[in-house]
Amino acid sequence: MFTGIVEELGEVVAVEQLQDASRFRLRGPLVTEGARHGDSIAVNGVCLTVVETGDGEFTADVMAETLLRSSLGALEPGSRVNLERPMAVGGRLGGHIVQGHVDGTGTILERTPSEHWEIVKVGLPAQLARYVVEKGSITVDGVSLTVVRVGDDWFTISLIPTTLALTTLGHKEPGAPVNLEVDVIAKYVERLLGPNARENVK
Repeated sequence: MFTGIVEELGEVVAVEQLQDASRFRLRGPLVTEGARHGDSIAVNGVCLTVVETGDGEFTADVMAETLLRSSLGALEPGSRVNLERPMAVGGRLGGHIVQGHVDGTGTILERTPSEHWEIVKVGLPAQLARYVVEKGSITVDGVSLTVVRVGDDWFTISLIPTTLALTTLGHKEPGAPVNLEVDVIAKYVERLLGPNARENVK
């Protein structure tokens, strides 16, 4: 489990295209410290399994399902990525419960800078909109954020200087894709309410 508090802004070193997958080599000296084969590291919000580590880098295989559901397929050498290790038992839950299971991708629509923060408008797939509520939590490229406003197919977030400086969200321009993971609690509630849950929510 992750918390959506990015530990390091890493970099894609190499991408190897396989028959039905891709192998990524990424640089992240902080998150690879002590990492071993089989450990998990979230890359732009996607939980990946470490294959090899060395010299501050690690490799991870990304299957076709993940490439289709996330924006990882658009990464290339030189791309910056948000990196986070799983939360240790007894650690602080600084963000919210993040599984690293991306629900879909959104698109940066607008950026409105202010003196001390920046408002970013993000478009999202219609099937995810019902899980997004004002002042609720959402994960964008692996960053735990609070939703400010919500529309039928968009939402806004406020980014403080630290988030702008230390994550990919400070560099992405309108039109850029972002990985989205909605609050898993909302999905469980919908499931427990049964087949009529979606109608009840409308």
